[in-house]
Amino acid sequence: MRREVIEARPVPRDLASRLSSIKPSATIAISDRANALRAQGVDVISFGLGEPDFPTPLNIREAAKAAIDAGHTRYTRVRGVAPLLQAIADDASRRRGVSFSPREVVVSVGAKHSLFNLALALFEPGDEVIVPAPYWVSYPEQALLMGAVPKIVQTTEADGFRLTPATLASALGPRTKAIVLCTPSNPTGSAYDRASLEALAAVLRGHDCWIIVDEIYSQLVYDGFEQVSLATIAPDLRDRLVIVDGASKSYAMTGWRIGWMIAPPALADACEMVQSQSTTNPSAIAQQAAIAALQGDRAPMEAMVAEFAARRTLMVEGLDSIPGIRCRMPEGAFYAFPSVEGLVGKRAGEKVLADDLDIASFFLEQARCAVVPGAAFGAPGYVRLSYAASQAQIREGVSRIADAVATLR
Repeated sequence: MRREVIEARPVPRDLASRLSSIKPSATIAISDRANALRAQGVDVISFGLGEPDFPTPLNIREAAKAAIDAGHTRYTRVRGVAPLLQAIADDASRRRGVSFSPREVVVSVGAKHSLFNLALALFEPGDEVIVPAPYWVSYPEQALLMGAVPKIVQTTEADGFRLTPATLASALGPRTKAIVLCTPSNPTGSAYDRASLEALAAVLRGHDCWIIVDEIYSQLVYDGFEQVSLATIAPDLRDRLVIVDGASKSYAMTGWRIGWMIAPPALADACEMVQSQSTTNPSAIAQQAAIAALQGDRAPMEAMVAEFAARRTLMVEGLDSIPGIRCRMPEGAFYAFPSVEGLVGKRAGEKVLADDLDIASFFLEQARCAVVPGAAFGAPGYVRLSYAASQAQIREGVSRIADAVATLR
């Protein structure tokens, strides 16, 4: 793994200067590097990319086939077909216990596209966007592309990687345009419980900023954790609250590229207008598949969640048992986010491991395991591993990492 995966690249002549501040996606770079090694015949276990390894459930695949035969192959309304908008509103109402309307829904080419539309519709040069760290890599980059200033606010492992009310209050200011929260979180797997969200809502009532909550992992929680939406506990904030969600993670539909936002109607209309000048509608066939996902049998998802729970325990306990590594048990998503500070300064042959980038490189080269350095997420000293891999791969990967660490001096 090369150090430049999390550094901005020089902009070639004639390209827009805004690109000079943007970094390529570290997670995709890690995946590409692992695939390149595999192509060379190297046996690499990839814990880098956040993608369920389960097949898309059969009923969803069959719905897509039926959609082709039924002629759902033409343009649709930019924000999505009416049955899908209704299905999303119904599902959101059921899961969050409040009423949502299709009027508030815009379907996009994945949740990342929904976030990008929001950035285009909301952020202007000089605006501040509060982004708690550790953060998903695209949050600050999308703000930067719009000329806004991502205001990175650090959280701590001691606080469960959750933003505290005091920290939020100190970060809010006259230039704050929005705050972006993710629960459960990529990269930490941490989730905000009811009390934590109520405390943040109390602070946010004193400021008029937009509140964007990424809930793409909201159905992937474990050990009976109560996943609560800010929309549920703070209905008075609905006029400036946006929920981002999608089919990718919960329904193993990453390649289908269906995500959505639920936003106040005026903002939803603005994002539809933005999208009309970029992608137009998401795939008509994928939209029909998403209807089947939302309205179909939940048993495949429940089985996937149960398997993720078992994998989480296997990976976290395995990592936590390795000297020099400390790993918190996450509430949701499918990521472990261990501290590797205990390995900094150790020697691998002639090389001293100076930081998490060196350690991630060491894991790739010596343990043949691809992980993402925490610096990519604004959290140096940590690495991210996805447990969207089989239990056999997790056992083997953790064993390889333990053996590699044992060689350090």
